Amino acid sequence: MPRKLKTFVTSVGFFDLAIAAPSMKAALDAWGFKNNAFHQGFASETNDAKIIAAAMAQPGVVLRRPVGTNDEFREHAELPKDFKIPGIGNVTRSESKPKVSRPIKAKKNATKARDQRAERAAVISFEKEKAKRERERMKNEALLTKRHAKREMAVQRAESILADARQQHEHNLAGFDREQAALDQRIKLEKEKWERRLDRLEKDVDRARKE
Repeated sequence: MPRKLKTFVTSVGFFDLAIAAPSMKAALDAWGFKNNAFHQGFASETNDAKIIAAAMAQPGVVLRRPVGTNDEFREHAELPKDFKIPGIGNVTRSESKPKVSRPIKAKKNATKARDQRAERAAVISFEKEKAKRERERMKNEALLTKRHAKREMAVQRAESILADARQQHEHNLAGFDREQAALDQRIKLEKEKWERRLDRLEKDVDRARKE
């Protein structure tokens, strides 16, 4: 979404200026300032609710009011006939604003409007690109999460197969041990049986020789 707008104010000549813009730089560009009036103390962000309401109703438009007054800010404000500059005195309307030929004024207004549109377009383009990068980041994170989960499942499956194989191996060895013990017992019994039989047979042979 576009950057949140703020309301900035300054004074130029016989007028106070106000504008709703996304940044100090945007305000300076709209006012036509080359220097940073904010750092110099000639411009600031305002918290005045009435000024904010007027500026937010026409974002990006430079609003004016006679300097030192509490009049409402308007796009086409003019000095009253009896206007007095604080500490100076009366100023006639002809003295308050230099005459500007219509072609030059129209060109200046067209340039200002073009600059304002370019500023808004730049802000919107920046936010779109930011949103695109955020979507790509979330997509990559989701892909990595999916790969991690898949890898974890494969590891768990392999570990489970390994555990089953180890258990089966130990079971087989235990069976072989039992079979080996039984076979050893059979061998032992067979040897004992053979020794007794051998003793009898040998005695029979001796007895046969003596007869």
